Amino acid sequence: IPALEQMNQILHILFVFLPFLWALGILPPPDALFLWAMEQVLEFGLGGSSMSTHLRLLVMFIMSAGTAITSYFIPSTVGVVLFMTGFGFLLSLNLSDIGHKIGTKSKDLPSSPGKHLIWKECLFYIIILVLAILEASLLHHFAGFSQISKSSFQAIVSYGLMILLIILWILREIQSLYIFGIFRNPFYPKDVQIMTVFLEKQTRLMKIGIVRWILLTLVSPFAMIAFLSLDSSLQGLHSVSVSIGFTRAFRMVWQNTENALIETVIVSTIHLISSADIWWNRSLDTGIRLLLVGIIRDRLIQFISKLQFAVTVLLTSWTEEKQHRKRTTTLCILNIVFSPFVLVIIVFSTLLSSPLLPLFTLPLFLVGFPRPVQSWPGAAGTTACVCADTVYYYQMVPRLTAMLQTAMAAGSLGLLLPGSHYLGRFEDRLIWIIILECGYTYCCINIKGLELQETSCHTAEARRVDEVFEDAFEQEYIRVRSLNKHFGNVLTPCTVLPVKLYSDARNVLSGIIDSHENLKEFKDDLIKVLVWILVQYCSKRPGMKESVHDTENKGKAPLILPALNTSLPPESPEDIDSLNSETFDDWSDDNIFDDEPTVRKVIEEKHQLKDLPGTNLFIPGSVESQRVSDHSTGTVPENDLYKAVLLGYPAVDKGKQEDMPYIPLMEFSCSHSHLVCIPAEWRTSCVPNSKIKEMSSLFPEDWYQFVLRQLECFHSEEKASNVLEEIAKDKVLKELYVHTVMTCYFSLFGIDNMTPRPGHILRVYSGVLPWSVALDWLTEKPELFQLALKAFRYTLKLMIDKASLGPIEDFRELIDYLEEYERDWYIGLVSEEKWKEAVLQEKPYLFSLGYDSNMPGPALGMSRANRNLCSQI
Repeated sequence: IPALEQMNQILHILFVFLPFLWALGILPPPDALFLWAMEQVLEFGLGGSSMSTHLRLLVMFIMSAGTAITSYFIPSTVGVVLFMTGFGFLLSLNLSDIGHKIGTKSKDLPSSPGKHLIWKECLFYIIILVLAILEASLLHHFAGFSQISKSSFQAIVSYGLMILLIILWILREIQSLYIFGIFRNPFYPKDVQIMTVFLEKQTRLMKIGIVRWILLTLVSPFAMIAFLSLDSSLQGLHSVSVSIGFTRAFRMVWQNTENALIETVIVSTIHLISSADIWWNRSLDTGIRLLLVGIIRDRLIQFISKLQFAVTVLLTSWTEEKQHRKRTTTLCILNIVFSPFVLVIIVFSTLLSSPLLPLFTLPLFLVGFPRPVQSWPGAAGTTACVCADTVYYYQMVPRLTAMLQTAMAAGSLGLLLPGSHYLGRFEDRLIWIIILECGYTYCCINIKGLELQETSCHTAEARRVDEVFEDAFEQEYIRVRSLNKHFGNVLTPCTVLPVKLYSDARNVLSGIIDSHENLKEFKDDLIKVLVWILVQYCSKRPGMKESVHDTENKGKAPLILPALNTSLPPESPEDIDSLNSETFDDWSDDNIFDDEPTVRKVIEEKHQLKDLPGTNLFIPGSVESQRVSDHSTGTVPENDLYKAVLLGYPAVDKGKQEDMPYIPLMEFSCSHSHLVCIPAEWRTSCVPNSKIKEMSSLFPEDWYQFVLRQLECFHSEEKASNVLEEIAKDKVLKELYVHTVMTCYFSLFGIDNMTPRPGHILRVYSGVLPWSVALDWLTEKPELFQLALKAFRYTLKLMIDKASLGPIEDFRELIDYLEEYERDWYIGLVSEEKWKEAVLQEKPYLFSLGYDSNMPGPALGMSRANRNLCSQI
């Protein structure tokens, strides 16, 4: 057979060059060759799209090939049209995502909004499918068939498709920043810096985008189905060309509507213009013509982009100083002299749909091996690097995806093709967006967050990106008819997307955190903030909310509490000696600004004392408790009474046990006081009572009463004011708060009550507390420790706000500040897990404190992240 003999000769020649092609990297690995061939057949032969994963590619290829093969054996033309229309629509949907949504939402409540939304989406697809099948079957059955002529019904549809293509192109260009990438769009908003004005003007463009989406999603597919259903080529059944060509055509109508519209208009225009008896009109049916036009369109776009890339590499290697090497001039001259061979390489790379590779970034081009669009192993994102900035991208991606969906539907990002790349920029963040798969009303993308300019090369590249965006969006005065200064650049600005994300601002606190007056006010404010946080915590405890209603119904229910006016035993000499100078080495002024604060670990031995039956042993440092089984006003549980006993005093010397005083029990004067009382496990003591009495004068009683009167923990608002007034006058409750607040105060500042230094502020803010007799007491109570640390951080933020915005006038304003911190701020450290949770919960503001060792003196850096609206693509 002559054909086999010719093929034998060609393969012998090809086999000779295989080692040479392998050495140059043109010969692909078997897996890449197999996936590339499957992707090319699926996209150009079966009307599909490049898929986001290899598994999806294999499954979709099998289903699409099965559809084409099945259509070959259907005996009726109407049946063929119905089959191709129905399966072309279904295969163009993201069925796996729809099935996942249905499976996920089926577990929700019947009235959940997400469940209604997915069923509305399914109903929309079902209606579109039914209308498409009805239209195709009716037109094919009742309309007559004839070759395309100026008087046929199919020609009228062709004219409508031409008008529709022009309208869609105009509406798409209105949405973009530059027309043809050269001329600035006069309809695009010029006031990009003022976000409110930009959003107002962009809303008008979005109305035009909605019109475009309706024309592209609803009108265009039905118009093209009408064109295909009326074609006479469908009469030639049991033809491989008809099965393949029209299976692809009916699939492309939904899979890639815009490209299908371009191909249909080109084919119909050639038919209307040229009616001569040529090979194109005589030997090819409409489906094969559309297939060939699709291949030519794709390869032409690739050839133009690769030619532009080659010219860009050639010019930049000559003009850029860093790329200009000794032999660059010689290579440029050789490229010009042998330009026909360079064009052959570009054409060869275009035909194979393989990358064009500049060797060592020099203008010396090679052809890479053919590979699929999804050329990396595994699913997208499996090899992502997790770092401290990852959480900000996690927070940004859902909102960015929603805005990208809107921009893609409006046409702001141009013609969407699998394999297209987009670059997003906001402050020091770069987002790399890759389109993996496109279909009817969906688009699979891969979003990558790039590292934040950690090297000089990355900084230079980011600066170049900023220049392109600044010339396009951030000029003070932009002429209406201005040109793109960076025309020919690989980056063409598309649009600005309003996305809610975090903006980083760093300020230096020199003059604020080292001011003696500010630090003195800091100590007073800390007590107030501690009071507010403890009252809020105690009033909102889970058990307290349930007790409110019961207390209102049952009436007075007193709680027996220990009095706080007993004297403490003296400290033992062993305890005094244990406070040697080594304990305070880590808190000396010499290392107050170390990068990593260190804390000495004190290992305590815990001895277990066995309780022998029938023997009452005295525990040193404890207080004997008397069992109270009955009381005139009520009965108190035995366990709760033991918890209220003051424990944790320093050990006493032997022989002094008989001097231990008896602690009388007291009760609240208000029956509702237990709703805001301090938890029983916090009522132990570790600070000498004399010191508590001495420092109790610092306790702001008027602020304490004001905070209590502001509580909202009662159902009946009429009695709330009277009840809160009674609680505020309860002296026993106040003594409990005085004891707890002042003990926490000593834990944070030490028992000497000295004015703190900036280094002390930084260490305590970071959770490293100075050693004191109250440190162990506080660290053994994790909840109280976190509340005290939270109060300290709130107080620091309050000090900065007072220094920046002015002093606080009254208690009401102070509560407004604290409520704002609680509601809209997270104040802590960047390394904490709660910081990441706050970012994901989209707290409006974040605040952190740090120290820059490169700055002289006590200059501390503050990092504040605010939610802003701006992202350029």
